[in-house]
Amino acid sequence: MVRFASALLAISAFSFIATAQQQPQPMPVPMPPPIAAPVDKPYPGTIQLSADITDLTDRVEKVHEEVPVEPGAKEIVLLYPRWLPGEHSPGGPISALAGIVTSVDGKRVQWVRDPVNMYAFHVPLSDGAKTVGLDFDYLSPIKGSAGRIEISDVMADLEWNEVVMYPAGYFSRDISLDATLKLPAGWKYATALETASNAGDTVRFERTTLNTLVDSPLYAGLYYSRIDLSPTPTDTVHLNIFADKPEDLKMTPEQLQAHKDLAAEADKLYGSHHYKHYDFLLLLSDEVGGIGLEHHQSSEDGLGRDYLTDWTNGLMDRDLLGHEYTHSWNGKFRRPADLWTPNYDVPMRDSLLWVYEGMTQYWGNVLTARAGMRGVEQTRDILANTAANYAISHGRDWRPLVDTTNQPIVSQRRPVSWVSYQRPEDYYEEGMLIWLDADTKIRELTGGQKSLDDFCKKFFGVYNGSFITDQYALEDVIKDLNEVAPYDWRGFLQERVYDLHPEVPTNGFTQGGYKLVYTDKPQEWGDKELAKHGLTDFATSLGFSVGSWGSKGESKTIGNVVWGSLAFKAGVTPGMEIVSVSGTEYSAKVLRDAILAAETNKQPLQLQFKKEDRYINLSIPYYDGLRYPSLERVEGTPDRLDDILAPSKSPLPPM
Repeated sequence: MVRFASALLAISAFSFIATAQQQPQPMPVPMPPPIAAPVDKPYPGTIQLSADITDLTDRVEKVHEEVPVEPGAKEIVLLYPRWLPGEHSPGGPISALAGIVTSVDGKRVQWVRDPVNMYAFHVPLSDGAKTVGLDFDYLSPIKGSAGRIEISDVMADLEWNEVVMYPAGYFSRDISLDATLKLPAGWKYATALETASNAGDTVRFERTTLNTLVDSPLYAGLYYSRIDLSPTPTDTVHLNIFADKPEDLKMTPEQLQAHKDLAAEADKLYGSHHYKHYDFLLLLSDEVGGIGLEHHQSSEDGLGRDYLTDWTNGLMDRDLLGHEYTHSWNGKFRRPADLWTPNYDVPMRDSLLWVYEGMTQYWGNVLTARAGMRGVEQTRDILANTAANYAISHGRDWRPLVDTTNQPIVSQRRPVSWVSYQRPEDYYEEGMLIWLDADTKIRELTGGQKSLDDFCKKFFGVYNGSFITDQYALEDVIKDLNEVAPYDWRGFLQERVYDLHPEVPTNGFTQGGYKLVYTDKPQEWGDKELAKHGLTDFATSLGFSVGSWGSKGESKTIGNVVWGSLAFKAGVTPGMEIVSVSGTEYSAKVLRDAILAAETNKQPLQLQFKKEDRYINLSIPYYDGLRYPSLERVEGTPDRLDDILAPSKSPLPPM
């Protein structure tokens, strides 16, 4: 009986195997034809685009387009912008579209979304078709969890890439549009676009190209001020401010002069400009979300409503305008060759963001200091804090700086859990330190006769007055550095950018006449500003921060935890709530006092945390004080750093 059962099992197994061998293996389904690659030829006809942003209740931006059809075409593919300049990633808000309706010569025709490219919409065409009509709604976020708030009852930030589709197969510079905008009653507006006419609350703009339209955001609102900052008659610069309340627009003579000096210092630095006119667009709001985004002939900036009314306590954000203004030269006029794309469906490559953003971060801070918008001492503190935070970053042990330029694509700028270990976008701040290193090295090599200012005039001053993007590669950067001051710049950049480089690049401090030190002396201005934004930082001591940027009031929630720090080893993780310090309810002052006491009594800190519904008591043996970073002057060495931050002695360029 047993032998019979075994035989049956063997027969069944054989039958199963035979059946399995007869069953076909899965095979891939052929991919659909690719979307037409962009070609550099004029699109036949001009797109008529109208946008309506008058719905302030539901914040629906209504869009209508009339798109001429290429003669003889059997279908048209309309693309929604995906790869957005300045964001360095495929972040087009396609999920915010609704109500998409297409028609051909007035007759409704159903579109079909591409099965691979979710940003592409196929519209079939009948013989002799002349025009495709397109209607859709862009649903601007109503709550912060859905995205940045762009519209309030009194102002709006209109990004044209959110309210336009365009035909595939063409360079964006070869597609022309006539754009019309309907505004809420009584609102004013500002943009780099040229106005053709106004009729009531409807604005018609002069014909432009798609790449210029997308690069020209528009701010609109009830409370508006326009201020002339032009450093020379031939360099026209204006500051356009939109605010929550009319009183938020009031500017003192000192503030006005500082903003004028910012434009003048940039003019002295670059000795050129690549715009017909430049418009700072600045939102001052606690309702519409903050932003800092570069454009060729304007900025797209947003800060809190107290930017002007609480001027003494806004130093930390003060470099925003200088940073985005610098991008008109670095990033918009001169752009890394692999970052420029012919339309918004071609992937960007971000390999030179350490130049595009890193050098811009450097000059944004330097220009801010030169203009007197932030003090030299505060700028040195910011540099010290940057280096100190990188000194405790274990991400440097595995990830070279150049790889962080991929982070916008890797994460699409979503938050990460372990900033110090993942080092998400260090090309900004560490890039700043590298370019300080380069600047002080040039000054050292040339005995103070040349500087990075000379590189900027050479590198960004080509084709003065041209608006056409000029591409560059690493070789171009090295070539111009060598022409300013011969040196092994290839080896310099290879070591700091492309090689694994655990050491923080602090040569800019030592060559600049300073050294990085740590003391118990607080940076009072810095602590005050962090507290204003709901943040307290113990990163260089215990290894964590409390709160997150933008939270209201004093927070008790752990923000970042430094990988490998004492807090990390004790079990502190982001998202915990700190409850008490040695039995006393937590406050920033209580913890600071306890850290100072432990420095003397050598008793471990007794901290209680809450994680979900559990209370956790941790003992942390830390005795090294608050460790506030700062830069200390090294006597007997050239003070190059303060020379860099001082107002430029160069004259304004000739008119």
